[in-house]
Amino acid sequence: MGTGGVRPNSLAFGAEQIDNKNNSNNKRVLESFFGWYYASASAAVLIALTVIVYIQDHAGWKVGFGIPVILMLLSALSFFVASRLYVKTEVKKSILTNLVQVIVVAFKNRKLPHQPLNSDGWQYHKDSPDSLPTKRLRFLNKACIIQNPNDVTPDGIGSDPWSLCTVEQTEELKALIRVIPMWSSGVMMAINFSQSSFPVIQARTMDRHMGPNFQIPAGSFSFFTIAIITLWVILYDRFIIPLASKIRGKPVHLGVKLRMGIGLVFSTMAVVVSAIVEHVRRKEAIKQGLLNSPQTVMAMSAMWLIPQYCLHGSAEAFSAIGQNEFYYSELPKTMPSIAVSLVLLGLAIASLLASLILNTVERITKHGGKEGWITTNINRGRYDDYYWVLAIMSLVNLFYYVACSWAYGPCADEMAKNKPETSDVTF
Repeated sequence: MGTGGVRPNSLAFGAEQIDNKNNSNNKRVLESFFGWYYASASAAVLIALTVIVYIQDHAGWKVGFGIPVILMLLSALSFFVASRLYVKTEVKKSILTNLVQVIVVAFKNRKLPHQPLNSDGWQYHKDSPDSLPTKRLRFLNKACIIQNPNDVTPDGIGSDPWSLCTVEQTEELKALIRVIPMWSSGVMMAINFSQSSFPVIQARTMDRHMGPNFQIPAGSFSFFTIAIITLWVILYDRFIIPLASKIRGKPVHLGVKLRMGIGLVFSTMAVVVSAIVEHVRRKEAIKQGLLNSPQTVMAMSAMWLIPQYCLHGSAEAFSAIGQNEFYYSELPKTMPSIAVSLVLLGLAIASLLASLILNTVERITKHGGKEGWITTNINRGRYDDYYWVLAIMSLVNLFYYVACSWAYGPCADEMAKNKPETSDVTF
């Protein structure tokens, strides 16, 4: 419950503090903020997996849990102390209620004929008299058609929101529906990322020593994923973009859709590398006579697992950060928390789908009394073949993303690039 309240709202709230449409460099500021937010979260995970775990092991659980309690108290205290400095948007109504109202009213009015977009029969907020519905998903436009002048009060407000909605409400729902295909294309990457238990099993069978006296714990290889995320944000924000801008002589910006696509490519490469490494590891285990000895450490370095962790980190650095920025920029400013929650929702659904895929593969490969691909004995199983299934699904998903990106059309940063007054270079 704490995570559900903090994660989506803290990112949206932070972006709200610096989002200024009048700032010509606004998109670069937002891009930098989303990157550094993700980097700081990754750094916090690194500290938790190293410093806090070390304290718990050497000073006991009381101290190990006590320190996070103190840190959380300081965090909450600083949040409330600085409350007067924040930019706060007044919440007048639940956005979810608004969306449901549009669906209900559009269904009620489904038999009404369509109106021209330039008609004066649309219901809009009194402070947005020039608002007109868009052509996309025009069946929803029926939710804001004024059938009877008495349905609107003298102040220009609909007397019954369950019978008449505003153009703004309708466009909010349209915007959310539009991003769903793009959102769904990011679920596959989260499925790949959720296969974290298999590399741990692999690492336990391999030589994890770095030098004669230090051995990396099998569960700590995820350090490389988080380290890559943090390192990439620093390099991208402080070196790559400034250097590219200096070379081009104008601000340079990587579009969010391009970054999301690059992330999916890295994710696909990660599972391909995982399949190849596992194939080599299993072959070596059998060669060394360890087919039935999965607990025995084989003569193969666990450092071969690092590339796949780094590729997963690169995928997260490009796609996850890009997704947050994409949803925040594309959805109306009345929906910042929903925009950020979409990434977390994708992670939750991906975890369920990953379990479904794993169970399905296990059931199919065990058919006819065979020994399935996913077994407790990793040397007898075929984890490499399972990785190849994920690789094929990831490749198909990559083409699906390209189709969704093309169908979506230009997003906010691309439209800003095409304005004559801007001189930014967006790729």
